[in-house]
Amino acid sequence: MYFVFDAYGTLLDVNAAAREAAQEPEMAVIGDQWQSISTSWREKQLRYSWLCSMMGRYDDFWSLTMRALDSTLEEHGLLAHVHVRERLLALYGRLSAFDEVSNVLAKLKQNHIKTAVFSNASPNMLAQALSASQLDQYIDELISVDLIKKYKPAPEAYELVTNRFSCMPEEIIFFSSNNWDVSGACSFGFKTVWVNRMGINWDNLPGSADIVCGSIAEGLEALKV
Repeated sequence: MYFVFDAYGTLLDVNAAAREAAQEPEMAVIGDQWQSISTSWREKQLRYSWLCSMMGRYDDFWSLTMRALDSTLEEHGLLAHVHVRERLLALYGRLSAFDEVSNVLAKLKQNHIKTAVFSNASPNMLAQALSASQLDQYIDELISVDLIKKYKPAPEAYELVTNRFSCMPEEIIFFSSNNWDVSGACSFGFKTVWVNRMGINWDNLPGSADIVCGSIAEGLEALKV
């Protein structure tokens, strides 16, 4: 079996950039809007990726991330504050990992279990983020949809994983915090673990997760690893 992890929202805390920026004195203009900024930024980032795929276009994930932030800052009346944009993008490039992630990946490494991070992020974006969070030392493979220039949850994206490991879909255990990603993965045939950190309801999407848990550590316990 191969253990494969989504990056953003699963290993890396996508709210960390806005939350950390709001605590810095020079970012006082953000104030208590940080949560709204973070939520809108993430929603637009994902929506842009899906729309690009539907239109048969591809702009890499960092480009979409910047455009999503610009739209979000305009929405919050902050577009003129160039220093806010620059700081948020810098922080997004080195997002903090969730508390349990480092220990979990270290355990898999010690047990000689093959691991990969599979993400919509462009290769440079992904490598930078994992290096900054010091998770790269535990990961065997980085797999980006940039190879086919089509975003998850397109079936062709999940095929990148089976091609990389030369395995069947059912040999992949895939962890994601995004229910749309879990739906795409289980539709392709992966065994799926939905890391439902926020305790939200499952959307009315095809398929269902094999395991639902509140953290990656809980997922490993359920898998008896």
